[in-house]
Amino acid sequence: MFVDVHTHCLAHEHWGPEWDDNWKPVYHRDWEDVRPEDYDRDMAAAGVDVAFVFGLRATKAGVLIPNRFVADFCRRTTTRTVGFASLDLSDDDVMEQFAEGLELGLRGVKLYPVLAGFDPRDERHDAFYRAATEAGVVVLWHMGASPSKAADLRWADPLLVDVVAARHPGLTQIIAHMGHPWQRETFLVCRKNPRVFTDVSASWARPFDAFHALVRSQEWGVTDKLLFGSDYPFWTPAEAAAGLREIASMTAGTLPGVNPDTVESMLAGDPLARLGLSA
Repeated sequence: MFVDVHTHCLAHEHWGPEWDDNWKPVYHRDWEDVRPEDYDRDMAAAGVDVAFVFGLRATKAGVLIPNRFVADFCRRTTTRTVGFASLDLSDDDVMEQFAEGLELGLRGVKLYPVLAGFDPRDERHDAFYRAATEAGVVVLWHMGASPSKAADLRWADPLLVDVVAARHPGLTQIIAHMGHPWQRETFLVCRKNPRVFTDVSASWARPFDAFHALVRSQEWGVTDKLLFGSDYPFWTPAEAAAGLREIASMTAGTLPGVNPDTVESMLAGDPLARLGLSA
């Protein structure tokens, strides 16, 4: 089964000035809303069986993608999707937003502390972590780099997830993008904590960095914690898979290389049961 754990449903109306001011100058692309028909076409072209879908919420930055928008998007696709709520843990009504997401049938939560500006370790967030554990949802963290000038890189370190996992060992968590550029730290967190995984989304965009990261995942013995993610619509699943296979073909003299099985197991593996989402 081919599962893409990192795709977005995005509309310009939910971003305020954030995209035009801070992201467009970095990505050098005009905005295009993600439409269900385009989404289905690109998922089908790559042979994706299941895709996780989410938006983004960072209240102070003005990025507010409603949970109902995500749930409606999932209903309008023919692709088998797993919808995620998008929350900002600094919002006063975050628990109400979380309850709404559950009522809408969303089975995960996307968090973006680097842009939202909250410390994941803050004990004020423990009520959410306990509720998420009890509900059996998956928490996916954007950790690592952000193109936004509004981002606070103090909250980008994947080691922050280790603190959350220590207090809430039953909470299933995914560190997005292998925590780039702190992939090694991400692997240490994954190795230590049974319920922490990481996705490889966007890694192939920097092949030298990704080559090192995938080799390190082998050396640290955490290849079973790697999950495929495309970062759609920034890249399609087909582009992502091709990029990963290209990295697996790279050599560096007598240095270790990427085992092709490291990539192929991500593309063919079914992580749903391990994430508690198979039912």
